[in-house]
Amino acid sequence: MNKTAMFFLVFCLIISCQKRKADWVVYNANVYTVNDSFGKATAFAIKNGRFISVGGDEIVDLYPNALKFDAKGLPIYPGFIDAHCHFFSLGLSLGEVDLRGCKSIEEIEKKLLIYSQKNRTNVIIGRGWDQNLWDNKVFPNNEFLNKLFPDKFVLLRRIDGHALLVNNLVIDKADINSQTQVSGGSILIKDNKPTGVLIDKAMDLAMSILPPVSDKEIAKALVEAEKRAFENGLTTVDDAGLDKRIIQAIDSLHEIEQLRIRVYAMISNTSKNLNYFLDKGIIENEKLTVRSVKAYLDGALGSRGALLKNPYSDDKNNKGITITSKEDLFELADQLSSKGFQLNTHAIGDKANEIVLDVYNYILKDVKDPRWRVEHAQVVNQLDMQKFNSKIIPSVQPTHATSDMYWAEKRLGDYRLKSAYAYKNLLDWSGKIALGTDFPVEKVNPLHTFYSAVARKNLQGFPSKGFLRENALTRKEALKGMTTWAAYSNFEESVKGSIEIGKFADFVILTNDIMKVSEEEILNVDVVATIVDGSIVYQKIN
Repeated sequence: MNKTAMFFLVFCLIISCQKRKADWVVYNANVYTVNDSFGKATAFAIKNGRFISVGGDEIVDLYPNALKFDAKGLPIYPGFIDAHCHFFSLGLSLGEVDLRGCKSIEEIEKKLLIYSQKNRTNVIIGRGWDQNLWDNKVFPNNEFLNKLFPDKFVLLRRIDGHALLVNNLVIDKADINSQTQVSGGSILIKDNKPTGVLIDKAMDLAMSILPPVSDKEIAKALVEAEKRAFENGLTTVDDAGLDKRIIQAIDSLHEIEQLRIRVYAMISNTSKNLNYFLDKGIIENEKLTVRSVKAYLDGALGSRGALLKNPYSDDKNNKGITITSKEDLFELADQLSSKGFQLNTHAIGDKANEIVLDVYNYILKDVKDPRWRVEHAQVVNQLDMQKFNSKIIPSVQPTHATSDMYWAEKRLGDYRLKSAYAYKNLLDWSGKIALGTDFPVEKVNPLHTFYSAVARKNLQGFPSKGFLRENALTRKEALKGMTTWAAYSNFEESVKGSIEIGKFADFVILTNDIMKVSEEEILNVDVVATIVDGSIVYQKIN
């Protein structure tokens, strides 16, 4: 062998050794890669926060100097992506009164009094009440709040975040009366006086009396929300509506590594936000993506704010609320399309979905790969269902179906209910579907999302045959909706959503295999560890 050949051989060996360096290797695992072929693996190697090898346990021998982790056969999945949530709101809500599950006004009173005794403050903020859980199932009146707290400001959000119950101290401070008119919202009146219930945009009047959140409070809320997300296996969160200040705070916390979770930030649809971000252009880095705008077409079904084609079955004079007109949505869509930004529009009622789909299809007819999203897509008329296509992605929250099923038929009637929460039909027309929780409306748990999507039951296993079971997703579809399809909906499928060479080493280890255990056992599965960039950000300690 001549010197040139020898040099070349040594050079190749050196390069080969360099390529085989890894920080750590995971082996003896049950790995769902969720790649294009939905392949399985038993081992992978990580270097500098990325997967550099995925395959069998022979990978252990390829990287002799790497740290080794024996997964002991546990199932591993790509890090879960919550395609629709309110990450910052979750952080704020952790310091508020949790009213979820209260079955009467008396239960709410007890929780408020306990909170007031523990927290010496003149402002009480709570969230989670739902009149559908009460015996009379009607919107509350604020009389009990006026008696309990005549000298404290009380603001209580409904479970869906689309209605607010406030006491008279807030009503007076916000200068609200029986003559107050609000575009895109309503103020409930009885005996010519506000009852204290404010719907959709009317809530802004009351919230405006609160002092702005401090920078310290913002940082604390984000860090606390991250903790809850990591505990539940989430590595990316899509926050559905953030103002400039919060997005900048997230970016700053990422810079100093006080925040490690990846955030897909949807810009709240205000002129101030739009002017800033559209001029700045798309932001994409390893931890933060800003390239979409969140708009609201209508309100929520539970508070009868969802926009319907025909009146509510249990409220014959009401078709819901239009928050953004068709003309305004068209103008916004045209503006965003010209800038290359994604539009993600909240649409729950069948009329709202019709409007959004018509506007989208008109604006996007000559746009190659827009990936615009319909957030919730909750009630879609059969004729409008076919307007979904590869350019329009349904972004849904499966636990909404199993939370709403007790009263949805009363709101919609049997005919409309058949085309509601139709996740399988939406997937068939669109080709992909993104899944989220909508926390803190629902709990921060993607495994609940998975269970509700495939079983169509609530956490108590009701109903036994599933709610509108014909629209259940397969386990494979549900897992894709929480990983690779969610990443695709964020334009991020090249860097996350599957366990493949070159992608971020984001993954979650569970106690049992959600793809194989019985439906009932899915709810008993827990997170063993959550990993971001190849670093453990959460591990369960027994």
